[in-house]
Amino acid sequence: MYRVCCLMIIVDDDDSKIWSLYDAGPRNIRCPLIFLPPVSGTADVFFRQILALTGWGYRVIALQYPVYWDHLEFCDGFRKLLDHLQLDKVHLFGASLGGFLAQKFAEYTHKSPRVHSLILCNSFSDTSIFNQTWTANSFWLMPSFMLKKIVLGNFSSGPVDPVMADAIDFMVDRLESLGQSELASRLTLNCQNSYVEPHKIRDIPVTIMDVFDQSALSTEAKEEMYKLYPNARRAHLKTGGNFPYLCRSAEVNLYVQIHLLQFHGTKYAAIDPSMVSAEELEVQKGNLSISQEEQ
Repeated sequence: MYRVCCLMIIVDDDDSKIWSLYDAGPRNIRCPLIFLPPVSGTADVFFRQILALTGWGYRVIALQYPVYWDHLEFCDGFRKLLDHLQLDKVHLFGASLGGFLAQKFAEYTHKSPRVHSLILCNSFSDTSIFNQTWTANSFWLMPSFMLKKIVLGNFSSGPVDPVMADAIDFMVDRLESLGQSELASRLTLNCQNSYVEPHKIRDIPVTIMDVFDQSALSTEAKEEMYKLYPNARRAHLKTGGNFPYLCRSAEVNLYVQIHLLQFHGTKYAAIDPSMVSAEELEVQKGNLSISQEEQ
């Protein structure tokens, strides 16, 4: 059983900017899977992924970002965090805002790539879909209760199954733990006028994960993601709402494993080689040789 380390790291000159993270799994893995939470989330919303994936031999890091007010500032801080952790390249799983920030970071580092692959869960590529770009610069003025009301407005309000109801309750609890500046900065990042430039990240393997039932993401936003990444793998969940990683964790974990399988046997594997069977490694090496010959 691997240890789970809870760390608080400062990488900016402003020592009030603290990255909180859980680092679990084999430390010898140099290309782990990093989870980025949505607006309402903290690092521990991915506890089901941490428990399951580390049990299978993967190194995973779930983090909570400090207060950043623009995408460039976030990307610079995240790059410094990876430098501090001595990680040259990583796989990123981003949920909603986390997925958008993952894409922006891949775009930001495209000349010297730091992102080896992306899993985008209920995510988007253009902030204009929320029709809030005109209010993005005023979130910092709003009191905490008003910011929470804005976020809660996107949570499912209709009848849901008990597991999904528990997931919503948990996310409401996590939302309550966030301070005014944390929430205001995340909403600013979520709604600040920005979009992903696909030509800068077209060579990165992508899995798009979304749900067929009600979520904060519109059908148009989903279609836009499919157009942006025509070669991406698609992981569709019949149900799961806004938080499938909590209420449909078994399916999400399976899709994560399928995504990471393509890197087994390479230096970018997120799993301890001793946890992979020799037969599986041979198959992966064969697939890798075929894909390299095709290129």
